[in-house]
Amino acid sequence: MAYDPSALPDVSGLTVAIIGGTGDQGRGLAYRLARAGQPVLIGSRQEARATASAAEISALPGVTRPVEGGANADVAAAADLTIIAVPWAGHRDTVTALRHPLAGKLVVDCVNPLGFDSHGPFPLHVEEGSAAQQAAALLPESTVAAAFNHVSAPLLADPAVEKMELDVLICAEDRHLAGVVAALAARIPGMRGIYAGRLRNAHQVEALTANLIAINRRYKAHAGLRVTDV
Repeated sequence: MAYDPSALPDVSGLTVAIIGGTGDQGRGLAYRLARAGQPVLIGSRQEARATASAAEISALPGVTRPVEGGANADVAAAADLTIIAVPWAGHRDTVTALRHPLAGKLVVDCVNPLGFDSHGPFPLHVEEGSAAQQAAALLPESTVAAAFNHVSAPLLADPAVEKMELDVLICAEDRHLAGVVAALAARIPGMRGIYAGRLRNAHQVEALTANLIAINRRYKAHAGLRVTDV
């Protein structure tokens, strides 16, 4: 089946919370979705930081709908879909604390478990297999997908970038959630969401980010992925 954006669900009314929305990746995703008119909530362990970050994003060029901020648990409870965009070091603790607010909710994990040494970036071993699988194990009442792992934070945050010509690989057990994530990706001009298999495939997707970072460092670029013949 060829990629058909007309077959994607309407997600324009979904409220999206971003946990880790004060970090580079979270802020960038919040900006792009808010620029598309998506209702967006920014979450942080410190409510004041989230509120300040939300105000800053709301003032950026092209934002058509103000972003709101709050404590992680509050925005997770208020959202229809939550994106986890925290540093890997705090992933387990952050997700564990949100089990009850996220019960029955859709969750997208975009965290990449990576290490860095003198030779560059490298993927870390994760007991559950991947960050997304760890999130799924810690959130048994939620529906979890992996996506947005390879989106360049500097490009997301740059108001001068009108289109982001890249594909978002989506790993999920639930096809409905995969469709919702693809539709969210499509809200960002130039971006496509491509189903890349079940959650067990998330490890390869997360690990590939190390290759992209190495490419970006070598060629001074903001490399992304584009899947051909789809």
